[in-house]
Amino acid sequence: MSSSDEERSLKSSCVLVLQGGGALGAYQAGVFEALAENHASPDWVAGISIGAINAALIAGNAPEERCAALRGFWERVSRELPYRLGEPLGFARRAFNEASALYAASFGLPGFFTPRLPMPLPAWPAELAQLSLYDTAPLRKTLLELVDFDRLNRGDMRFSVGAVNMLSGNFAYFDNTERTIGPEHIMASGALPPGFPPVEIDGEWYWDGGLVSNTPLQYVLDNRPLCAMTVFQVDLFSSRGIIPRTLADVDQRVKDIRYSSRTRLGTDLSRQLQKLRAAASRLSEKLPPELRDDPDLATLMSCHPEGPVAIMHLINRASGYESNSKDYEFSRMTVEEHWSDGKADALYSLAHPDWTGRVLGSDDIKTFDLAGDRLSRPLTPSHGEQA
Repeated sequence: MSSSDEERSLKSSCVLVLQGGGALGAYQAGVFEALAENHASPDWVAGISIGAINAALIAGNAPEERCAALRGFWERVSRELPYRLGEPLGFARRAFNEASALYAASFGLPGFFTPRLPMPLPAWPAELAQLSLYDTAPLRKTLLELVDFDRLNRGDMRFSVGAVNMLSGNFAYFDNTERTIGPEHIMASGALPPGFPPVEIDGEWYWDGGLVSNTPLQYVLDNRPLCAMTVFQVDLFSSRGIIPRTLADVDQRVKDIRYSSRTRLGTDLSRQLQKLRAAASRLSEKLPPELRDDPDLATLMSCHPEGPVAIMHLINRASGYESNSKDYEFSRMTVEEHWSDGKADALYSLAHPDWTGRVLGSDDIKTFDLAGDRLSRPLTPSHGEQA
């Protein structure tokens, strides 16, 4: 396949994969804005938790209105505090962020959640839909205002969100190719206990998908059509970090590890399966005719290669002043920073020579993590050759 033929194939199947991560989700909005400006908008969007909300805002709006819908949501749920820091560095900025997070935890966020009053006591029984610290009824109203569910269910863009069945502990996906999607499916994907209550769907109760897997990448790879694919995988927690120096650092590092996606594990497994499928196909051509009807060979041959996959991995990397509260720190200043970082990382990666010059074989799955050195080194041809 020539590079031009491959590029046309990749454009025919483009997926945006969005991890969970609360306030950090503004980073995903910035990534999408960069993709839209570069005419790389997806035809399939999949999300978990806050990624499910961003996915609904994208799939449930006309192409020219998607960025405005994302902006509307993030402006609605973030707060402009009485003051801003001129220099967002060091202890002062960490104190600012902690105060902002405490405000959100104490008073809730407009259009998102409100504290449940009176607060449920740990050992006091309550209705299942009220077993949480916060009420997410405002989120339902926001989704109905900002998402066109008729458009989302029309199927112009494939839409998938993951949740966890509270009783069985099994992962479940709600996909608009299989069912009609409503606000309850998105809210279920983001129902992280004990903060948010479980959501009932068809007699079953669901919690946040991040309890099992904080990324829908494996679902996308396991359910993709027979074609080449470009995947923009946007993670909000980085699996890589530094050695903690304080107990607060320990809490943050634990959260990063717990919710960082299993991107490498998933892609490595899919890559190995893809190679085995291709090898089985080649082997069948070498066998004598009397063995080609063997049922074991038929099983192997049924697992055909689906086509090459190029994955651009975009990771929100924590700033030095952030703490364990970063996923519920919704100050307008921080939200705007996350948005700006996501857009800058995506623009940098889209222009990177390793991405623009990528060449994949017919059964390749390759991951490109290019934005990690955006602030440390300029993008030059020699940089691309060394990356």
